[in-house]
Amino acid sequence: MKRMSFNIIGCLMLALTLLTVSCGKDGDTGPQGEQGPAGPQGPGGPAGPAGPQGPEGSANVIYSEWLDVVYEADTNHLSGGGIDTVGYFAVIEVPKLDLNMLTNGEIKVYLNGFSAADPTVIPLPYFNVYTGLSINPSFYLNTIEMYSNGDISTVVDNAGTKYQQYRYVLIPGGEEARKAKIDWNNYEQVKTYLGLKD
Repeated sequence: MKRMSFNIIGCLMLALTLLTVSCGKDGDTGPQGEQGPAGPQGPGGPAGPAGPQGPEGSANVIYSEWLDVVYEADTNHLSGGGIDTVGYFAVIEVPKLDLNMLTNGEIKVYLNGFSAADPTVIPLPYFNVYTGLSINPSFYLNTIEMYSNGDISTVVDNAGTKYQQYRYVLIPGGEEARKAKIDWNNYEQVKTYLGLKD
């Protein structure tokens, strides 16, 4: 019995010594251990409430109404006193055609060759091999300039119907391209894809 109690006292003393040795001085922290493997993913939480319906939009696309455009003659004054018309130009002021749109965006211009009730929409630039007619747009800060070898101004007939109106479409850049393939020269595809209204 004495021997057993002596062994118990000895074991307790040994445990106390190990405990004292394993604990460092006040506040000493050992080195950071290696990170263990990630645990299994917990169950998903309940779905949150649906947000409010946003306004109908067209992916930040900016587009004009059908515009009346007037071309002016581009002339040269000849040495004999005459004037030679070398072409025609028109200017559309576009306040949102800023530097960012010019360098990162897409700019399209369309001509409706007939009336709003019977549209024939033509993407610019345009060249007709049979008539030789050409219309070429150029884009500047807040400006679209069109140059043609014919006067393609908007006209109004006796009944008040307008012909040859123009529309521009500004498509901001800087976002990931959409996967849909679209022919930007096909106005009907562009109108449907961007949700343009007539």
